[in-house]
Amino acid sequence: MHEQMARVAVDGAELETAVFGSGDPIALVPTALTADELLPLAERLRARFQVVHYHRRGYAGSSPATLPGSVARDAADCAQLLSALAVGSAHVVGVSYSAAVALQLAVDHPDAVGTLTLVEPPPVHGPRDAAFRAANAELLRDRQARGAEAAADRFLARTMGPAWRDQLDAVVPGSWAQALSDSSTFFDVDIPALLDWPFDVTAASRVRCPVLHVTGGQHGPLFQGIDELIHTWLPHAEQVTIADAGHDVALTHPDALVHVLMPFLDRYPLG
Repeated sequence: MHEQMARVAVDGAELETAVFGSGDPIALVPTALTADELLPLAERLRARFQVVHYHRRGYAGSSPATLPGSVARDAADCAQLLSALAVGSAHVVGVSYSAAVALQLAVDHPDAVGTLTLVEPPPVHGPRDAAFRAANAELLRDRQARGAEAAADRFLARTMGPAWRDQLDAVVPGSWAQALSDSSTFFDVDIPALLDWPFDVTAASRVRCPVLHVTGGQHGPLFQGIDELIHTWLPHAEQVTIADAGHDVALTHPDALVHVLMPFLDRYPLG
């Protein structure tokens, strides 16, 4: 991405933001730990859409995140950002942690969301909720014992392999160093915010826009049952699986993600 990022004011913070491309607006809600994980997707969408790419509080050049964080605060930030940019209704895409943010955005600020795409939503509230919480408790213990950067290094090596730095930088140069720099936000703000996120079928019933749910076929046992959970929450959601992708589908399979995303977006133009 060659566009300069500008800081846009929201409630009590400024978010580093770039807007590029032309067409219906699409907001890519940034996920946790890797600030620019959705940049490869953004670059592939810019020929057809006006892409809103930004950094949440505590990431890259945005304002620091204050404690406690919350999914609702991140959703409110996104809504205020779109308003400040004079974007009415947008296609909204969330991935992993930010799928929770995008879902909360559709509940709290429905006028901002024309369509909602949830890519690999987190397994909190799903049938593997207890195992997911236990895994995160272990991460937080490691953060306390070793410090944020060392704990993030261990986490990424475990989830991506020992060459995780090279893998990240091959996709977005400089992103491994940025991930370590932002790691305290991941551990101290994002993980507690997600574990404290109060969401259920009653809240989900307020989502009225078209919904696409995308999963990776190789996403691992923690994510078992999420398809059924999303169907319970959002019976009208369309569901697509990218068979050879894991949880990091947006980073590793951006072309496949665009391939399943485009027909959905084309069916629901915002104009």
